[in-house]
Amino acid sequence: MADDQDRIHVSATEARAGATPGVTRYILIVSLVAAIGVMAYILLT
Repeated sequence: MADDQDRIHVSATEARAGATPGVTRYILIVSLVAAIGVMAYILLT
């Protein structure tokens, strides 16, 4: 069984081992706008 003394503590950046540029929020915004546009087009035609 693991002992509390054997735990390794690392920061979130070290645990991630990479950059997080935040591109996902832009993809979600563009997808939402596109979905609303397509649905409005279908509704109005």
